[in-house]
Amino acid sequence: MKDLPVVSQGKERLPSAAPSISGAVRATALLERYSVVLLALLILVAVPAVCGAFRLGLFAKYLSFAFCAVGLVLTWGYGGILSLGQGIFFGLGSYMMAMYMKLEATSNDPAAAVFGSGGPPVPDFMTWNSIDKLPWWWTPFQHAWFAIPAIIVLPTLLAFIIAYANFRKRVGGVYFSIVTMALASIMSIVIIGQQGVTGGINGITNLPTFMGYSVQSDTASYVMYYVTACLLLCAILVGRFILKSRLGNVLIAIRDREDRIRFSGYDPALFKGFIFAVAALFSAIGGAMFTLQVGFASPSVSGIVPSIEMVIYAAVGGRLSLVGAVYGTVLVGAAKSFLSEHFVGFWLYLIGALFIFVPMFLPKGLAGVIEWLRERQGAAK
Repeated sequence: MKDLPVVSQGKERLPSAAPSISGAVRATALLERYSVVLLALLILVAVPAVCGAFRLGLFAKYLSFAFCAVGLVLTWGYGGILSLGQGIFFGLGSYMMAMYMKLEATSNDPAAAVFGSGGPPVPDFMTWNSIDKLPWWWTPFQHAWFAIPAIIVLPTLLAFIIAYANFRKRVGGVYFSIVTMALASIMSIVIIGQQGVTGGINGITNLPTFMGYSVQSDTASYVMYYVTACLLLCAILVGRFILKSRLGNVLIAIRDREDRIRFSGYDPALFKGFIFAVAALFSAIGGAMFTLQVGFASPSVSGIVPSIEMVIYAAVGGRLSLVGAVYGTVLVGAAKSFLSEHFVGFWLYLIGALFIFVPMFLPKGLAGVIEWLRERQGAAK
């Protein structure tokens, strides 16, 4: 009598379906391991190869905002600090770069000299507001050796002071989010209200050169795009270095059990202040690159709405993924551009929909798909 075929049971029935899952998991694992390399190839090779000057300029704007999303992954995803005011630091970087470029353009304009009163010539919007003397805090921004370090140092220092002062007093969670949102609103109001020295609602415009080089040609657009992309990759590598160091471990421990870390002798306020300052530094660099690319600085990039959009960028990409934050920024930014071109006014409705959809159905963002595949592979074994 022939032996009956043995009917496989339990785990023995799974191998027929497992290879496809296993292959998908291996592919996603490779993508995760070499995610920075893949991102570098995409933004340094693929995008410039297929985009013209106009679309490349749009993509460069998305990468500028990606600095903020990368910083939010560090603060929100790994530090447990939800900031609704990253527009503050993005705006500071943008305006300080605009101040330098505006003074450079003014000094090269022969007609501007007649508006000065014995000192440096003043920008056109100051003249329109009957200001004939350059404010003292504008004066140092005539020099690149001051303006560029200021973009790096001042927002970072301000962020550390804000964060450390709040966390030292145990102000955290939603209360800190409200504080940052209020500060973003205040900054936007001050910029609009002080029209004579900030340009008001129109911002600072007509910025044709940077350190003597034109920023309005197609060649300049490509150069600035590559500079932005390289700086963004550097920011991601710095973020990875922080997360893989002892500092990153302490930061995650503070997020999960802050009281235990405090009882162990660490100062959580110092660590949280530091990571918040790093995120502010990234945002300021992104703001400066944004101004270089678009040729203006506006209060529209420093208020509450852009700050919330930055949180959405990180949430869509995955608040635990530095590389995912870049993809999330590009995806949401492209959607915003498309809707703004074809469905005017619909963008704000999409923001509300994303605020509902992402936490409910995609809590880990696009990067969570990799984790889902891994869990599925584990269940199949």
